[in-house]
Amino acid sequence: MAKKTRAPAAESGGRYRTGVYPGTFDPITNGHLDIVSRAVKVVDKLVVAVAVNIGKGPLFSLKERVAMCRREVDKLDLKAAKVEVVPFDTLLMDFVTTRGADLIIRGLRAVSDFEYEFQMAGMNTRINGKVETLFLMASERNQFIASRLVKEVARLGGDISSFVPAAVNRSVRAKYNA
Repeated sequence: MAKKTRAPAAESGGRYRTGVYPGTFDPITNGHLDIVSRAVKVVDKLVVAVAVNIGKGPLFSLKERVAMCRREVDKLDLKAAKVEVVPFDTLLMDFVTTRGADLIIRGLRAVSDFEYEFQMAGMNTRINGKVETLFLMASERNQFIASRLVKEVARLGGDISSFVPAAVNRSVRAKYNA
């Protein structure tokens, strides 16, 4: 976990903001890591929440995904940011409340993402209107990266090295070569 070197907003007279960045992260991609790097600029603490999401039929177990996320987030140069990676298997809004968060961070790649995320944000607001959703646009170099596509390319023997960190690439390859 990155060490915090600056005083939290609450200690400096401002409001301490905790954000939750939820996802399946199966596997974590360079796009996810880009969102983490940018999200820590707007919150004092970021919780990367790895969802069970059995309905998606994940390639990696929850334990493997959490370990992968922790390893890759720890490699980021996040300077003063406080980041925690944890699993969750509850309603997102319940999880957000238990973590004392007031923001949900979501990455957007395309119009199709926006339609789905817009619906989810509306539903989440109805459940708990005190929690805001903050959308971060994927950076230009990551707009097309999706875990689903990364897995498909890897399954068919393609090169995924520019979409995921090296250790994740090895883990994905190991799953398909097993």
